[in-house]
Amino acid sequence: MPVDLRRGADRFTTGLEWLDSRHSFSFGPHYDAANTHFGLLVVSNDDVVAPGAGFESHPHRDMEIVTWVLAGALAHEDSAGHRGVVRPGLVQHMSAGTGVVHAEMNADPDEPVRFVQMWVLPERIDLEPSYSQADVSAALGRGGLTVVASGRPHPGAVRLHQPAATLHAGRLRAGERVTVPDAAYVHLYVARGAIDLDGADRLTEGDAARLTGAGEVALAAAADAEVLVWEMAAAV
Repeated sequence: MPVDLRRGADRFTTGLEWLDSRHSFSFGPHYDAANTHFGLLVVSNDDVVAPGAGFESHPHRDMEIVTWVLAGALAHEDSAGHRGVVRPGLVQHMSAGTGVVHAEMNADPDEPVRFVQMWVLPERIDLEPSYSQADVSAALGRGGLTVVASGRPHPGAVRLHQPAATLHAGRLRAGERVTVPDAAYVHLYVARGAIDLDGADRLTEGDAARLTGAGEVALAAAADAEVLVWEMAAAV
């Protein structure tokens, strides 16, 4: 099966006094010409930010940015006037479009915030910047995989400006079995717990699998697990 396993221990890391960041792809000073993207996904960072700290105002352009909080609370503010606080069970989307400056800060003065931030390329450039968030906690509680962000219409999901990309999230109970979508490119990230992917070794927290034209592949939660699955019909 065309599966490329990427272990969490092998990821690029950035360690600062206030930040522990683990990068699935080349990011900032970390560069590997053979690992710049997969499908349309160009960034997937697993970040832990200390209480009261965060990313001060910085610019983005022509990128679809999706943020998924695993623990704590993340506050967003941008130059287009958008504000929001994201907690577990909410999905956040920012389309940087023609250019936006934003800040992302830990909204809790006492506890760290952990989140996965993912960037995909938009269908076209020079869009008007936009922001949205949605509460998907009820759907997550029903088990299986839930569409939380997509370039195609999905009830309850935030809308991306990229019809070839869809993000599924799942909070799986130990023993629960689901089928990974059939797509040209599928990126599976284990944010918590452990899973068994058919035809591959066990994946644990921080591990990822990149599937290329693999068809429908089943996975089972070896323990309670939280997974993020990008289904992509095109590549960079």
